[in-house]
Amino acid sequence: VELIGLKTTRLRSLSGEQLSFPNSDLVGSRIRNFARMEERRVLFTFRVPYDTSSEQLAQVAPLVQAIVEREELTRFDRAALLRFDDLGLVFEVVYFVLTPSFNQFAAIQQRILLALLDGLAERGMSVAQLADAGTRGTARSAIAARRAGGEIGREAG
Repeated sequence: VELIGLKTTRLRSLSGEQLSFPNSDLVGSRIRNFARMEERRVLFTFRVPYDTSSEQLAQVAPLVQAIVEREELTRFDRAALLRFDDLGLVFEVVYFVLTPSFNQFAAIQQRILLALLDGLAERGMSVAQLADAGTRGTARSAIAARRAGGEIGREAG
C-alpha cells in the first residue's frame, strides 16, 4: 500500500506497477494481508500409474508423511489416495509451513517433491506420466484392466 486517500487507494504490485482502486471497491472486497500471515497451508496432488499394486499404494501416504515430518518448519496434516482420474491414481497432500516466507516455502516444497520422487523410485513406483491425448486410456479402462489382473475385486454377476 502506497497511499490511502479519501477517494482512492494506491497499491504497488509485485511486478512494480502502481494500481489505483476506488475505496468503494475495497470496502466491498475481501482483502488478504500476507504480511500478517503466520503459516502457509500447502495442498498438492500427484498421480501414480494405474498399474501400481495395492501393496505399493499402501506405502505412499506413510512415505509422504515421513518426508514432510523430516522438515523442521512443517506440520503434517494428511496424505491420502483421493480419487481415480483419466491420468492415474490421485493422492492429495496437505501440510503447513510454519513461516510466512514464500522463499522458505518454495525451498521446503522442492525438498519434499525431490524426496518423494526418490522415495517412490526406491519402492519401484513413479509419478504418472501424461499420456498423449490421442492414446490416453480412461480411468474406466484402467480399472477394467486391473480387475482382469485380479488387482481389484470383481463385480458380482
